[in-house]
Amino acid sequence: MAQLGSLSAEMETLNHVLRLVEAFRAFDADNDARITEAELGGIMGSLGYKASEQEVREMMQRGDKNKDGLLSISEFLELNTKDLEAGNLANVLSTTFEALDEDGNEILTGEELHEVMGNLGLEFSLENCQNIVTSLDMDGDGAVSLDEFRLIVDSLL
Repeated sequence: MAQLGSLSAEMETLNHVLRLVEAFRAFDADNDARITEAELGGIMGSLGYKASEQEVREMMQRGDKNKDGLLSISEFLELNTKDLEAGNLANVLSTTFEALDEDGNEILTGEELHEVMGNLGLEFSLENCQNIVTSLDMDGDGAVSLDEFRLIVDSLL
């Protein structure tokens, strides 16, 4: 079992990643999991960074790995989490999805997350668990699929 300090640091990292995902989704107007340079500037501003147009352009160029002129959610997360010590969090998350998905349908709901957290003795409110799931839910169906989960985890590795 992880030490309390380690778990706290991992939860802080997870919260940072969730804020990034939420900001990305807020600026992804057509909900296609890709953003433009202008949208990137808006995201950075919403996160409290005052980036110049040149800085945003440079970030876009660094992050756009496939050179399609857009940033995917995974490119955005990679760009904004590369300095985090997220490897351990990614490993923990990648090995726990199956345990969290109690019914084995490769879909994780807020209720399932809440139940598992309670079983582990961790006090997360149902609302917090639903907020976590909503943050990770890329297609808006109210749950996190294994594919959506992997997209986030792969960005942290």
